[in-house]
Amino acid sequence: MPPPGPAPQQQQHHHPTTTSQNGEHRPTQRPPPQQQQHHHHQHHHPYYPTSSSSASLKGCCCCLFLLFSFLALLVLAIFLIIILAVKPKKPQFDLQQVGVQYMGISASNPTASLDPTTTVATGPTTASLSLTIHMLFTAVNPNKVGIKYGESRFTVMYHGIPLGKASVPGFYQEAHSERQVEATISVDRYSLMQANAADLIRDASLNDRVELRVLGEVGAKIRVLDFDSPGVQVSVNCAIAISPRKQSLTYKDCGFDGLSV
Repeated sequence: MPPPGPAPQQQQHHHPTTTSQNGEHRPTQRPPPQQQQHHHHQHHHPYYPTSSSSASLKGCCCCLFLLFSFLALLVLAIFLIIILAVKPKKPQFDLQQVGVQYMGISASNPTASLDPTTTVATGPTTASLSLTIHMLFTAVNPNKVGIKYGESRFTVMYHGIPLGKASVPGFYQEAHSERQVEATISVDRYSLMQANAADLIRDASLNDRVELRVLGEVGAKIRVLDFDSPGVQVSVNCAIAISPRKQSLTYKDCGFDGLSV
C-alpha cells in the first residue's frame, strides 16, 4: 500500500485583529449590515391629495357659495317687499323765506352813475357786490318712514357766476313731519368785470331790481328698519329778485329741477 498522503489542509479564515496594549490579539467587531447603510440616501415622497378629497373640497365651496347667494337674494327680496309696502315718496325741500340783511354795489369807474333818475348809465370797468341773505327752507317728509338728509349745499349766482355758497349739516327727519332749515349766504365785495359789471349797475340804478338765482343739492335716503335706501339727489332751483334801495326781496319763484338717483 502506498503510504497515506498528507492530510488536506483546512481552509483557515483570517479575521482582522487588533492589538491591545498588553499584546493580546482581539478580533475586530464589524458593525451589523443594517448599520452600514447610509440614512442620507432615504427619499421622502410628497403627499398628493386624492381625487376624492379634491372633489369634496370643491363641493363644499359650491355649497357655501350657493348658501351666501341665497341669503343675499332673501335679504334683497325682503327689502324690496318693504319698499313696495311703504311706497316711498320724494321729500320736499322748499325755500320759504329770503331775508335781505345787506346789499351793496360799488363801481370802480367814477363816471358810472347809480342815480336812478338818470336815463343813461355809463359802463364801469369793474363793479363789486356785497350781499348777505338769510334763507329759510322747509323740509317735508310725506313718507311712513324717516328720511336721513346728508349735507346740503346752496350757491347764489348772478348771470351764471357763483357769488357765494352756504351749507346745511345733515339731519334725520321723522315720518310725516315738517322741519325748518336755515342757511345764510354772505358775499364780500365780489368783483364783476366789464359786461357783467355794467349789467349789475344798470339793474341796480335803473330797475332797482337785481335778479339772482339760488341753486342747491339736497341728498336724502329713506331709512327702513335701520337700513338706508340708495341715495336720491333733489335739485333746488330758486329765482329771486332784490331791491337795492329797499334792501328787501321783491320776487321769489322756487321749484325742483328734478329727482335723480
